Amino acid sequence: MDIRQLRYFIAIVEERSISAAARKLHLSQPPLSQQLKAMEEELGAALLERNGKYMEVTDAGKTLYAYALQMDQLMQEAQMEVKEVGNGVNGRLAIGVNTFSVADLPGILHRFRKRYPKVTYKIQQNESAHLCQLVRDRAIELAFIRLPLELDDFTVLHLYTEPFYLITSRNHKRFEQEVSLADMADERLLLPSTQGLGVHYLILEAFSHHRLHPAVIGECSDILLLMDLVSTGFCSSIVPETLLQRYQGFAIHAYKISPAAGMSSPLGLIWLKNHRLSNTARNFIDVFRQEGKHLQHHAHKEPE
Repeated sequence: MDIRQLRYFIAIVEERSISAAARKLHLSQPPLSQQLKAMEEELGAALLERNGKYMEVTDAGKTLYAYALQMDQLMQEAQMEVKEVGNGVNGRLAIGVNTFSVADLPGILHRFRKRYPKVTYKIQQNESAHLCQLVRDRAIELAFIRLPLELDDFTVLHLYTEPFYLITSRNHKRFEQEVSLADMADERLLLPSTQGLGVHYLILEAFSHHRLHPAVIGECSDILLLMDLVSTGFCSSIVPETLLQRYQGFAIHAYKISPAAGMSSPLGLIWLKNHRLSNTARNFIDVFRQEGKHLQHHAHKEPE
């Protein structure tokens, strides 16, 4: 039996007449009678019996009718769900975020969920180079990363270029406004670091480019601990603006580093070239463009 035959059977049971069922199904009566006979032969049981003008359902027919209704409903639900997955209404969004993430991403995800409430999520946090490999391996479809990286394999939606800040203890205020790299010559710097993290490399590269040798006393991969150490005066540090927005409430001063220092971090959303994205991922990109406006960096209140 197939679902088509079961639907024929449901119609006959509900109409109590092969001729009435045939009219409902827009079929001629003989083929419908043949389908009923084929089902009875396959099952080895009578499903309907004629009782005067109408057909009566046998005990075997009642059992089949109950299952037929369930299977018809499951088939309809399956068809609807597959269509929803196909157009991105349902499905899974597999996305990677850089270690420091993107400041406005939670808001974008909230708006995406409001439009597509049935979507489920796989969100993986890691450093940018590893996220690129995960996209290549198709473990995730999209990733927010920090540039520069080798991105020949990817389509890149550039977001914004993020400034960096020197942070010191609130009890150690030394500057009034922007600072240059030379201004930081006497600062005991503990730099943010995780294995392969581009931010650590970018900071050191900026100093090297200007032939400066900062007093780097080490690195710390635990950002909360780093902020605590800075606020207690153990050290100073250099961090991207996103980190300041995510970790507020610490007793620190933040000084924007001059653009002339060349210490800034471009961010981008990437996906694999020459590979069809799921409609769920496409829908996220559309929402991101509409709602986030590429997360164009707007004028933030200067961190205190």
